[in-house]
Amino acid sequence: MTLDTTSQMGSRKARHYAFPQGHSSGKDTMNASHGTSGTAVQPTADKVTLIDGYVPVIDLSSAWTGGPEGRRAVGRALGEVCEHSGFLAVAGHGVSETVIAEMYRATQEFFALPLSEKKRLLADPDDPLMRGFGRPGSLAASNADASLDRERALPDISETYTINKLGEPASPGLPSDADPHLKLPNKWPELPRFAEAYRAYYAAMENLAREIMRLFALALDLPESWFDDKIDEHMTNMTANYYPAQPDPPEPGRARKGHHSDWGCLTILYQDGAPGGLQVLDKAERWVEVPAIASTFVINIGDLMARWTNDRWVSTVHRVVNPPRAVAMCERYSVPFFYQPNYGAVIECIPTCTDPGNPPKYGPITSGAYIMDKFRRAYGN
Repeated sequence: MTLDTTSQMGSRKARHYAFPQGHSSGKDTMNASHGTSGTAVQPTADKVTLIDGYVPVIDLSSAWTGGPEGRRAVGRALGEVCEHSGFLAVAGHGVSETVIAEMYRATQEFFALPLSEKKRLLADPDDPLMRGFGRPGSLAASNADASLDRERALPDISETYTINKLGEPASPGLPSDADPHLKLPNKWPELPRFAEAYRAYYAAMENLAREIMRLFALALDLPESWFDDKIDEHMTNMTANYYPAQPDPPEPGRARKGHHSDWGCLTILYQDGAPGGLQVLDKAERWVEVPAIASTFVINIGDLMARWTNDRWVSTVHRVVNPPRAVAMCERYSVPFFYQPNYGAVIECIPTCTDPGNPPKYGPITSGAYIMDKFRRAYGN
C-alpha cells in the first residue's frame, strides 16, 4: 500500500514510503476516494511508530496480533505521545472501510438537505447534549478563561448533527438526580440507511475507544481493565461537522471552529482532506497542521484525561481554520467521537500519577457534571 502527499507532520515534510511486505495498516482501511489525502508511512524499528513528530502516526496492529508484549509496546508509544502533545493518528485500527464509507455518504446527504429540512431536526433547547441539528455556538467560549460575550458574538462557521448513546432505546442508566433531558431521543433524518450507517459507525468507535482506553491503562502502569467500569455506560456524543464553502471572507476573528481543548477522556476523529483543516498549538505556541492521512483516525486526549493523570498527559488546544481564499469554495466534513465516561464516573487523580513530590492538583469531579457545564458555556442553556 503506497500513499502519497506533501502534508507537513509537525515542522517536517512527510516522506513518501510504502508499507513493507508483512506489515500493513490493517485489513480494513479508509482510502483516498473518501476525500482523504494520503501520507505514506514507514515503520520505525519498533514497528509501532510509523512517523514521529509532534503529531505522530502510531500503528495499533501489534496490540491486536502481538500478544501481551505487543500491547505493552503500543501502550508505551501512546503514553509517550500523550505526555508530549496529546495528539496522534492511528493506523491498523481495523475499522471496516465499508462502515466508514457509509457514514461519510450519510453525512454528505444530510448536510446537502435544504436548511428548512435540517431545522426540522433542531436540537431541543432543553437538551444538554444538543442532539440533532445543532444551534450556533462557540467552542472557544468553553475555555476557562474565555469571555463568553466576546466568543459567542463570533460563533463557529459550521453546521453540526449529533447523536448520543443516551438517546437510544437501550440507553445506559443514569443516577436519579441526573437531568431527565439527558434521555431525550436522538433525532434521525428520514434518509435511506442513514440511521443504520450512523449506528454502525458509532458501534465501531465504541469498540475502538474501549480498546484504546485499555492501552492507556497499560501506559499508566495500571491493570488493563482499570477504566472498564468507568466507561461501560459512557455518554458519548458523536458529532458530524459540516464546514460550508465561504464565498465571502468571514468576519475577522471567526473560524470554522475556535481554539479549544476537548472535554472528555479521548476523541476519535474522522476528517476528510479538504482545505481549511485541523491545527494544534504546540509547546512553542505555533499552530501545527494535522494532515488528514488515508487509513488513519486522529486521536487526542481531552481535559478529563488530563485531570485523571494529574496533568501528566496533556489536553492540547486546537482549532479548525478557514480555507485560503483561493480554495474557499471547498466544503469540508469531519466526524469526532467525543468519548465521555459514565455520567457518575468520579474523575480524580489516578494512583500511578501522584507521589509525595507530586500531589493531586484537582479535586474529584463527576464526568456528567463536568460535560454539562462545558456545554452550557459553549452553547448556552
